[in-house]
Amino acid sequence: MIAQVVGRLAAKQADRVMIHTTGVVGYGWSLYGFHDEAGRRFFQRLIGVSGVGPKIALALMSALGVERGARAVKERNIALLASVSGIGKKTAERLALELADKLGEFEEAAGPTVPGGGAAEAALRALERLGYPTVEADRALRQAFAADGGSGVDTETLVRRALHLLTRG
Repeated sequence: MIAQVVGRLAAKQADRVMIHTTGVVGYGWSLYGFHDEAGRRFFQRLIGVSGVGPKIALALMSALGVERGARAVKERNIALLASVSGIGKKTAERLALELADKLGEFEEAAGPTVPGGGAAEAALRALERLGYPTVEADRALRQAFAADGGSGVDTETLVRRALHLLTRG
């Protein structure tokens, strides 16, 4: 998560940057920083769930991002939530039970994970099954979709193009 924030800050190349922070008291004081207010609020919602601490919240946000994480919780996608390192089935179920109806503020931002609807979602699942982290696969699929102009791309073509992007770097 820190690498994502630092990367976005470096990309801005501005004299001033804003980091949205929240403090957590556990076995000591900890300060967590986010590149936007939505990330900070989503983190706070996650750690408000019994059994979910900062480590699990950051793992979920790093793996899925705010928008996709919120969507997974709202849609009660237990399999996707449990695929995040550190989140088991019971924790995923607890997240869905406690937060599914409390994430309305993230609804606007939570459009399709990648453009292209069903073909893109199927391609994302295929790349995940091949072992690619969700965030990297999602990024590659967005690039692959944009390169085609965004119309009429099938799952196989998206997977092929995304694999090319993922393996050339």
